[in-house]
Amino acid sequence: MASIPKLVILLLCTCLHTLAHGGDDLRTYKVLHAGALKSATVNCSQPQVTPSSGGVTVPLHHRHGPCSPVPSKKAPTLEEMLRRDELRAAYITRNQSESGNLLEDQTDGLMGLGGGAQSLATQTAGTFGKAFSYCLPPTSSSPGFLTLGASTSSFIVKTPMLRSSEVPSYYGVRLQAIRVGGRQLSIPASVFSAGSIMDSGTIITRLPATAYSALSSAFKAGMKQYPPAQPMGIFDTCFDFSGQSTINIPTVSLVFSGGAVVDLVSDGIILDSCLAFAANSDDSSLGIIGNVQQRTIEVLYDVGGGSFGFKAGAC
Repeated sequence: MASIPKLVILLLCTCLHTLAHGGDDLRTYKVLHAGALKSATVNCSQPQVTPSSGGVTVPLHHRHGPCSPVPSKKAPTLEEMLRRDELRAAYITRNQSESGNLLEDQTDGLMGLGGGAQSLATQTAGTFGKAFSYCLPPTSSSPGFLTLGASTSSFIVKTPMLRSSEVPSYYGVRLQAIRVGGRQLSIPASVFSAGSIMDSGTIITRLPATAYSALSSAFKAGMKQYPPAQPMGIFDTCFDFSGQSTINIPTVSLVFSGGAVVDLVSDGIILDSCLAFAANSDDSSLGIIGNVQQRTIEVLYDVGGGSFGFKAGAC
């Protein structure tokens, strides 16, 4: 695949239970409580996280959340975060064939976990091995974690990790299909041929234009009971949930090579009343699996074994 940019993880996350499994998704709808679109109850003293055994685990907190261990500036608005995210995605797309250093980005709190000599993952490989994992929390008031030396045996759902010989720091993944409401969308396999990267520093997943169009159409077909709302920034599939206490949304699953199916939680599908995906300008640009879609899932980077692993409901 084309050269892909370095993976970076937000140590103080800039991210606002279904199952990850290897079989068919039999569920078609998820219930989202309207209150989940607003601030959640704060509980910093009892983190509900279940990291895999082995290694050393440290907590991850939202940089601007109430559990952040460092003083924080005023939190950016969603519109501001989406504008920054658009710039980041454009930067990645422009540099997908270059070895540019994402650590030079104007983003606070980044810790490199790529395969390069200067990354934390490489420097600690002698102690913790060539595997790490993280779980990004669903809200700013809930915790996640980072584990160095994560156990690889407890991850049932796995997909091959794609590496670039030119730039070994980068971790790629092959998205092959998308399911909405348990039904696989009719998207030609060639649409995903540019490949994707798993990137915790990008907020919103970027899909090939053809794939996004199919996803948006299928999702809207399952949301006919809710009036459409005006687009917001990079989001063009938005809904009016006024007066709703609960919201029924179609399930969305990402299908990766090797048959790995990852079901997204509600917080990974809807963000502020909009479908939390965006389209690339065409089908030839590199895709990005962003941090909203990774919420609550422990994502394993088994660099030594050459695979990603996924475990649902980890934080």
